[in-house]
Amino acid sequence: MSEEKVTFLIDDSRSMEISTGKVAKLANGSCLVRMGDTVVLAAACSGEPREGTDFFPLQVDYREKYSAAGKFPGGYIKREGRPSTKEILTCRMIDRPIRPLFPKGFFNDVQIQCVMLSTDGVNDADVLAMLGASASLMLSDLPFDGPIGAVRVGKIDDRFIVNPTREEMKKSTLELIYAGRPDQVIMIEGEARFISEEDMRKAMYFANEAVKKQCEAQIELARKAGRPKKDYKLYLVPDALQKALESFCAPTIETVCTVPGKEDRNNALNGLLAELRAALRGQFADMSDADFALETAKGFDDYVRTITRKIILEKQFRPDGRSITDIRPLSAEVGVLPVVHGSALFSRGETQALVIATLGSDKDAQEYDDLNSETGIGLKRFYLHYNFPNFSVGEVGRITGPGRREIGHGNLAERSVSKVVPADFPYVVRCVSEIMSSNGSTSMASVCGATLALMDAGVPITAPVAGISCGLVTGDNGERLLLTDILGAEDHFGDMDFKVCGTRTGITGFQLDLKLPGIPIDLLCEAMERNRIARLKILDVIEACIPAPRAEISERAPRLEVVKINPDKIGALIGPGGKNIRSITEETGATIDVDDSGEVKIMATNKSKLDAAKERVLACTAEAEVGKIYRGKVVTLRDFGAFVEILPGMDGLLHISEMADYRVNKVTDICNEGDYVTVKVIDIDSAGKIRLSRKAALKEMDEK
Repeated sequence: MSEEKVTFLIDDSRSMEISTGKVAKLANGSCLVRMGDTVVLAAACSGEPREGTDFFPLQVDYREKYSAAGKFPGGYIKREGRPSTKEILTCRMIDRPIRPLFPKGFFNDVQIQCVMLSTDGVNDADVLAMLGASASLMLSDLPFDGPIGAVRVGKIDDRFIVNPTREEMKKSTLELIYAGRPDQVIMIEGEARFISEEDMRKAMYFANEAVKKQCEAQIELARKAGRPKKDYKLYLVPDALQKALESFCAPTIETVCTVPGKEDRNNALNGLLAELRAALRGQFADMSDADFALETAKGFDDYVRTITRKIILEKQFRPDGRSITDIRPLSAEVGVLPVVHGSALFSRGETQALVIATLGSDKDAQEYDDLNSETGIGLKRFYLHYNFPNFSVGEVGRITGPGRREIGHGNLAERSVSKVVPADFPYVVRCVSEIMSSNGSTSMASVCGATLALMDAGVPITAPVAGISCGLVTGDNGERLLLTDILGAEDHFGDMDFKVCGTRTGITGFQLDLKLPGIPIDLLCEAMERNRIARLKILDVIEACIPAPRAEISERAPRLEVVKINPDKIGALIGPGGKNIRSITEETGATIDVDDSGEVKIMATNKSKLDAAKERVLACTAEAEVGKIYRGKVVTLRDFGAFVEILPGMDGLLHISEMADYRVNKVTDICNEGDYVTVKVIDIDSAGKIRLSRKAALKEMDEK
């Protein structure tokens, strides 16, 4: 197959290119996506369904190669290892908009691999990978109902920019990752600096125009070089079994689906499933036990989904009895743990997050790989980790490190809360959200809990942040019903999970997941307004618990003070081979961080240690002042006088004529090496040489 390309403009001056047929020809579909000198490969492959599978096993992987930036991996092993946080988040952003576009019952293994092959340090590769995943599926024989487009939108002043450069993003008040089909949004994710709902609406419509161009280009490329689509087998529940199942459950299914309380409802549903299996097993004796168990589980879940959605749409009835706009009962508490610097327990219905805030020094900042930076390393001074243990849903399971879901939820909460932590706050801050119980929107509970914990620790956040999720249920006849603050069941059986975080003045973070192949932008804007109203109610509860950050940093937190010194004195502070700074830290127990600008951060466990370290730092870096009296040590004797060290590493000449108010015959009549003498600085010449006087110091002291 010869190489085919399509090129299209994304704005008045910049273009993108999608090509296929040159590399990765054995994949079901593959392409290269290029913008500037950033190039991403995307390849899609499929396999046979695994036995006993009852879900679509889509696997997405995105990797950034150091070679793409002309760099070597750091560390002992000169090879890329496990995916970074950035790579994991990009995998999730690729997966979420394409998953809803495969048909129900399609259970073949599908794997999409995206690799950054070249990066120019100007254009980000993540949205190129999202576009490439869609294009590779369009070129393949897989049953993909695409294409989709994917762009990043920034906002500088009052101007929106599609796929802004990295430098432009530094000035932007918005980062919107938008994926969708023409006039249909499927996924959004990002953060903002208190942007309004109206500006978010404008940004999405702006992104939609760029998406249209991308979709047209993919359709053209697929027409030129795409494989014919195959008829794949769809693994649906047999009609006879589905009808028998529904007939058996019909008398009681509505009652069971509306049992209040997650645990009670799950127990009732499991009991009904067991009853129907016992009743129907004889009718389907030709099916193996494994197949019967699998198909009844699929069919029962589908029927519960149908009935739950019908009840919600027709009766506006929710499993826990709320109206469609009600928020579950809220509670907030701070200072719930001893020893820690800040803690909070936030509950919304059965969802509960315990969040802990910890304050540290610059050495506690989080380093991360950033191939587009000069050093290849980025640094975060605020970060939030999210943990979702098995007991939070009353289950047992493997206990491992954080998975993709935990990384993603933590990142959403981190970005949403980071906007209110002052940039000049001298501490490094870490929040840890421990989910105690889960029944919907634990990431939003983490945002609320983090706000409370930070205020409890005395972090001077600029405003409280809260988050809430809005759901959606649609009907076969075009009915649409938005649900404020969705339960886990409404998330599972519904069509949307739209999370929005912010303050009273604007949005700081957002994330949309859909199970539909797209919804109108205006419908999403309506949900965004629902979230705003609910967010204000949650902020009322947060501020009733703790109206403002505590006036002082937690007494459990280390003491920290910033001292500014002359950059020329950094060497004097550090000393030969680090001798001076090491001596200060060992003797006072303080931690000292110095940057090239002369900013010195001193951190200690209590005020006395902090003051001792500060005194030593200032002594090492002080400047000699004309007219000031010092107590100095005699370091060298000469016939004409003595050299006295008045500050660490800084000495001056005490001439024999300045030693006393009478004639001194020998220097040793006044002092010897190692003696301490009181002297006054009487002159500092242009070369920095210091002249001292003992007689002037004694005279001034006598006069006082």
